[in-house]
Amino acid sequence: MQGQVYKIHSDFYYVKPIDGNDVILTCKLREVLKKQKIKIKVGDIVEIENDSAIVGLLERKNTLPRPNVSNLDLVVVVSSLLEPAVDYIQLDRYLTFLKFHKIPVLLCFNKDDLLDKNSFEKAQKEILSIYKPLGYDIVFTSALLKSGLGDFKELIKGKTIVFLGLSGVGKSSILNALSKKILRVGSVSQKNKRGTHTTRHCEIIEFEGIKIMDTPGFSRLTFDFILPKDLGDLFDEIKNLKSLCKYSDCLHTDEDEDCAVIKNLNKIPISRYQSYLSFLKEAKEFKQKVTNESQKEEDFVKKHLDKNFVKISSKKRSLSRKKIKQNTRNIHYSEESDD
Repeated sequence: MQGQVYKIHSDFYYVKPIDGNDVILTCKLREVLKKQKIKIKVGDIVEIENDSAIVGLLERKNTLPRPNVSNLDLVVVVSSLLEPAVDYIQLDRYLTFLKFHKIPVLLCFNKDDLLDKNSFEKAQKEILSIYKPLGYDIVFTSALLKSGLGDFKELIKGKTIVFLGLSGVGKSSILNALSKKILRVGSVSQKNKRGTHTTRHCEIIEFEGIKIMDTPGFSRLTFDFILPKDLGDLFDEIKNLKSLCKYSDCLHTDEDEDCAVIKNLNKIPISRYQSYLSFLKEAKEFKQKVTNESQKEEDFVKKHLDKNFVKISSKKRSLSRKKIKQNTRNIHYSEESDD
């Protein structure tokens, strides 16, 4: 029997059979899978036996390392217009990460009730000017007033989705407004205007044909998985211009001459270019780390006849018989000369 993993807690996997049965089975992972170091994620389709044992993992449509989920149709990136205000670099961080993993995105900007009409229209105009040309669907919502939720619901109908966004932007509040399932909702810290973590584990919430993966919020996401030369391909504005650069390895910074991106910066939103430069710095640090680790490996490994051998330190290397005889002879000659 096949089922989908809806929740993981400790060593227990809560699986819903695909045959339409609404019963959630509590399962354990077979030892043979543990020995094979197979990691099961929320969203995985698995083979189960005796309604209690996971014995196999089916091929995934896609997967994310953070949050640790799989088989998604759509990722909803949630930002709040106020408390906390839109963090464009953090938003671009999510979008670039998801583009790398080739997963479709819907942008949701919540808490529009906290802005007056003029402030909202200004924020809306700026957001649409940046992200609409990139092909993203965008919705503006208020979980409190339940405005914009109709359009939002149409865009996620029949899909398996996950919410991404900083804590406090209203992910759980939107879920409550959509599904009437009571989730813990945290307040925003008055000190730093950031939210507190309210969701403690990943779980699929299903209603009206929609599967939403409720996951803990996270903010630490660095570009330690991509090389600098490849980063530009994750920014459509840069990718469309990079072929016009004089040098194929151009990184599109103000240090580069004859760079088509630099010459056309007026066509790229400043916030997007600032995000690119920020991520480029992280990618360079990652490259340097990889280079250092490779050099360290070379210091300890030698190659002979297409095989790798560990180099032995000169301090630990045993002396050959020939070398011992040479050293003994040198000592003998030295004693004769002293006489």
